[in-house]
Amino acid sequence: MSKQLLQKQADTIRFLAADMVQRANSGHPGAPMGMADIATVLSKHLSINPADEKWINRDRLVFSGGHATGLVYSLLHLWGFDVSINDLKNFRQLNSKTPGHPEYGHTHGIEITTGPLGQGIANAVGFAMAGKYAQNILGKDVINHKVYCLCGDGDLQEGISYEATATAGHLKLDNLVIIYDSNNITIEGDTSIAWSENVKKRFQAIDFEVIEIDGHNFEQIDKALVQAKSSTQPVLIIAKTVIAKGAVEMEGSHHSHGAPLGVEEIKQAKIKAGFNPDQEFFVAADVKGAFDKLIVGSTAQNEWTESLSSEVKQKIEELKNPDFDKITYPTFEADTSVATRDSNHKILNSIATAIPGFLGGSADLAPSNKTELKGMGDFPNGKNIHFGIKEHAMAAITNAMNLYGLFRVYSATFFVFSDYLKPSARIAALANIPQHFIWTHDSIGVGEDGPTHQPIEHLSQFRALPNFYTFRPADATENVDSWKVALKMKAPTAFVCSRQGLKVLKDEKAYGDVSNGGYLLKQRENANITIMASGSEVMLALQTACSLEKEGIIANIVSVPCFDLLVEQSEDYINKIIDPKTKVYAVEASRGLEYYKFADVVFGMDTFGASGPADKLFEEFGFTIDKLKEKIVADFKK
Repeated sequence: MSKQLLQKQADTIRFLAADMVQRANSGHPGAPMGMADIATVLSKHLSINPADEKWINRDRLVFSGGHATGLVYSLLHLWGFDVSINDLKNFRQLNSKTPGHPEYGHTHGIEITTGPLGQGIANAVGFAMAGKYAQNILGKDVINHKVYCLCGDGDLQEGISYEATATAGHLKLDNLVIIYDSNNITIEGDTSIAWSENVKKRFQAIDFEVIEIDGHNFEQIDKALVQAKSSTQPVLIIAKTVIAKGAVEMEGSHHSHGAPLGVEEIKQAKIKAGFNPDQEFFVAADVKGAFDKLIVGSTAQNEWTESLSSEVKQKIEELKNPDFDKITYPTFEADTSVATRDSNHKILNSIATAIPGFLGGSADLAPSNKTELKGMGDFPNGKNIHFGIKEHAMAAITNAMNLYGLFRVYSATFFVFSDYLKPSARIAALANIPQHFIWTHDSIGVGEDGPTHQPIEHLSQFRALPNFYTFRPADATENVDSWKVALKMKAPTAFVCSRQGLKVLKDEKAYGDVSNGGYLLKQRENANITIMASGSEVMLALQTACSLEKEGIIANIVSVPCFDLLVEQSEDYINKIIDPKTKVYAVEASRGLEYYKFADVVFGMDTFGASGPADKLFEEFGFTIDKLKEKIVADFKK
């Protein structure tokens, strides 16, 4: 490697990033300038093809510090992705390809939306886990790529990073290389004001190989990357760097983290580096040629494709395009009592039996979540992933596994613990990641564990999340129908399942189209009210309706397995299932305030529940036939 050209390449990145932030008058120049030397050398090692960003055996590069977009977009342009100089000039502008933080599916070449600090580290672990599973089922000669992750001090301070890297160490993910931009700077100043741990010892303790280098020394960077490629452990490269490297007055200052350097500062920096101070967004021909990945990437992919046997090619196609119509779903007899977590268990096993790339696991709750895939082995050789008690990392890891290109992966925990993974669920929704979240113990029906374990506001929270579809099935058969819909959606879905048994509804033909989110389950002539419900409360609504007839109150019943899909339906459809002439009630053993979109009155929870047997709790909080009837009669006749 020519040191002179490497320096010119690195400085080009620095000034592209500085120019982008300056023109936008917004952004983070410090991190891109500090990491420019690392990125330049790493570029030499990456096997990617901008002509086919979905090539399965490409190296993955994750930018956990999403604020380092000046570096990200500069590299994408230099490598040959569909990111032009004009796109760089439109950095952080409305409707540009270069938003303030990288977004998967929005900008060509972005592997995943990382969002909050630390998420990207867990995403990188997820890509590495998916790579290991792909390697085990397709062969080490077929899948042999690496996963690289660039992170900073902030990423490592977030708790999710420890959850994720501990998992990587435990699984001995030797295909994972984390490069830590150690500049000892955060927004408030030097990291020492809030952080003093020994990162090297921390990572050695979780079975990483740790390499320490000067992050501005090209030879040390290259040597570390070569060493990392042959490691039998996951690798952390601690690269000591200076934030805003190459600036004049701002080099090393925390003020360079999140604000433009200033026109004069940039000009002086360019003069110091031997660049024309009056040229903005400049890329010399030799620099572009040194970075460009189109020719070498296409060659590498073509050679890889030609090496594949017809059998392997067929396997890859089956994994990439699963045939969900091949699934033989379980059936359930009417009037039997089946908890939806139990019916979900049978459904998961049916799907995994038919779909080679369907796998997943739980945050140490598989026996309670009922998510074990029977006889299908443990990851990485089998389909059952043991995430440990790490909800946040589990969801972020699974986001990446779902974007790997070959697999459909679920994660599971108790519904109340979805609080721990909300940031990852939000990223899944934002990025259209088709992860399946399985959340059991769905209401006060949890019982004796008490209010700390009883989800109250959680359904409302996730129903408020755009592009996220929460299914709460009324019984086992509706659960099957919900899965048929969810598997074909291009967005995250959640299955909120009961701990207690729910009676299977009598007439399977009575089911409406679950894909509409809600349907008319029971229609009566001359109805004067409509009762809406989901999950266990659907049977309660049906039983209460029978009792209400004695009072002259005739009820239609609308089951709402997916409120999120229901709100997307036309006014004509809503009026078809919710008779406008009827008074509308909604009943749900949680907060339920979102039902006011359709309902006149909502009977939900106003507290966090209590500790006691489930049947006693339902009675205490008004979710019995007599008490619901009493409430409806009192309201309807007032």
